[in-house]
Amino acid sequence: MMETEPQPERSLAEWITFGIASSILAVVISLVGYMWLNEKNQPPILSLSQKPVVREIDGKFYVPFEIVNTGGETAESVQIIAELQIADQVVEAGEQQIDFLSDGEKEEGAFIFSQNPRQGKLTMRVASYKLP
Repeated sequence: MMETEPQPERSLAEWITFGIASSILAVVISLVGYMWLNEKNQPPILSLSQKPVVREIDGKFYVPFEIVNTGGETAESVQIIAELQIADQVVEAGEQQIDFLSDGEKEEGAFIFSQNPRQGKLTMRVASYKLP
């Protein structure tokens, strides 16, 4: 029969280390639980805004824009369309494709027109996206 030696008592340093490690583990577990419970299960919410400054370079008009995803999920293949109407007719149109926008992410870009957008009505909109 084997005799077992009595285990020595834990030192104060070991108890302090154990307490700190346990506290860190409890904080990590509670943060993961909090994030899991409060996770936004919303589809993408895409907000498109035109920047006020239109630049003219070599007879071309650059119209900058910004798109932001404020929803909970990532959007892929985001399609943005811009149409320039002068005298109630669409004289130019452009299209942009953004590969993906995750939650809270924003992208910037510009549409380029050969006619001055200030002389007509410029409309920008998000046409489509797909979920990953």
